[in-house]
Amino acid sequence: MPAGGETATDYLLTLAIIWLFHSCGSHAKGVGVVLQSGTRRWWALAALALIGVIVGLDLTVLNLALPTLAIALHASTGQLQWFIDAYSLVLAAALLPAGLLGDRMGRKRMLLLALCLFGAGSLACAYAPSAGVLVAARAVLGLGAAFLIPLSLAVLPVLFSDAERPKAIAVVMVGTMLAYPLGPILGGWLLTRYWWGSVFLINVPVVVLALFAVGLLMPESRGRDRPDLDIGGILTSSAGLVAVIYGAIRAGSRGWGDPGTLGAIAAGLLLLAVFTLWERRIRHPLVDLDLFRSPGFTWGTILTAVVSFAMFGIMFALPQYFQGVRGVDALGSGVRLLPMIGGLLIGAPSADRLAGRAGVKGAVALGFGILAVALGLGATTDLHSGSVFGAVWLAVGGLGLGFAMPTAMDAALGALSPERSGVGSALIQAVRQAAASIGVAILGSVLNATYRGGLDLAGLPPTAATAVRESVSAGVAVARRLGSDPLLRAVQTAFVHGMDVMLWVCGSLAAAGVVLALAFLPRQVRGIADKDPGRAESGHEVIV
Repeated sequence: MPAGGETATDYLLTLAIIWLFHSCGSHAKGVGVVLQSGTRRWWALAALALIGVIVGLDLTVLNLALPTLAIALHASTGQLQWFIDAYSLVLAAALLPAGLLGDRMGRKRMLLLALCLFGAGSLACAYAPSAGVLVAARAVLGLGAAFLIPLSLAVLPVLFSDAERPKAIAVVMVGTMLAYPLGPILGGWLLTRYWWGSVFLINVPVVVLALFAVGLLMPESRGRDRPDLDIGGILTSSAGLVAVIYGAIRAGSRGWGDPGTLGAIAAGLLLLAVFTLWERRIRHPLVDLDLFRSPGFTWGTILTAVVSFAMFGIMFALPQYFQGVRGVDALGSGVRLLPMIGGLLIGAPSADRLAGRAGVKGAVALGFGILAVALGLGATTDLHSGSVFGAVWLAVGGLGLGFAMPTAMDAALGALSPERSGVGSALIQAVRQAAASIGVAILGSVLNATYRGGLDLAGLPPTAATAVRESVSAGVAVARRLGSDPLLRAVQTAFVHGMDVMLWVCGSLAAAGVVLALAFLPRQVRGIADKDPGRAESGHEVIV
């Protein structure tokens, strides 16, 4: 990329970061109360947003580095898949135990340990001498993320009042979402200038900053009566989640009719059913199943899962579209995702005020409605659609996401008592993780089936035809190697059609979210426990 392009990218990136902090700190009536209130808990919230950035960056930069890793570490296709799967499966297995340990041992303490673990895992990834070592290091990262993801949300019901919590959730959500375009931008920039390990090393300075911020600013919190270790619940829930998510991952490569895929999902569902029965029989369960009697928790969790399902489908397809059809690099793909973050930065700070006027169900329904319109607009993309068209529908989608996600998350978190907020937040995140994995598998299957069905490969050598069917990137590479413009247009047209069909599915799901929100969400969120936000301002432990 020429120097002028780098300058433009840096400028856009700087504007995005400035916009984030402006949205978090500009005015006391909005999310600006975060950094202007002068209270310690709001500054601690910045540390939680940093944690979201760390985890999000790690999820996005690895995909960029896979081609380089295949060469540098002599990694097979199976090993490349395990670079991703080792993280996802360990994360799934450890989420609920991590939430429980946070409630027992202290959430701040567990966050600090998890940050150290994540930093050590990042260093191990950066300097891994072989593919096997990198797989093990990715598993360590997954274990660290299993603590970071739920506990960064678990402290919110403890530190903030019911009125303040939506603003806090919006900040954490924005921090997480900001990493999705920044990952390709930073990763692409690093891979073009430094060795592949640099994409993992970028975690380290952010981890160090988060360690200082959490250590200095965040008060300790844990349950007054430490929950018992439910070994049976831990084993059955972890094994069930791992099996379901492994089945979803396997479906992405082997198909939904594969016996291994069906067997893994069936075994996972059976184990989760056993987990449910076990939790109802024991005196001190891992998860309080009475939470599901709360419409706010149940439908807030389901609707955040619906958002994750649709969002991860978008994040799966759009980078391929930008690179395979529009011909930009990974860095350019990240820049083109920034309008979605712009919409999110407008929607998220306004979500709590909207919920105050229209109610929780009205705000979430409006968010899903806007998201459905945006996805429907995106589903009309054709081979000649320009950058402005893509920016418009992504920005509108980000606005809908900003209204729906924080408000639905607040509905779920509002049902948690500070006593068990760690394991409750972990349960919410476990459902979201499963939905995201299943969403990528299902939506990826829809996209790939439509793409392959739109190809006419008559006359191509068998090896070339097989490569074209694999992906749009491989198809474009084959067409250019053969110097065939008709094949290039056919590959790109087939992929755009597949992406459109996938976006229609996502849009339909968002439209269903409107109906579910209006039918089942309560109008207002009512917290279970009486929370005193002032207790978080001292430097002492907050024992609830």
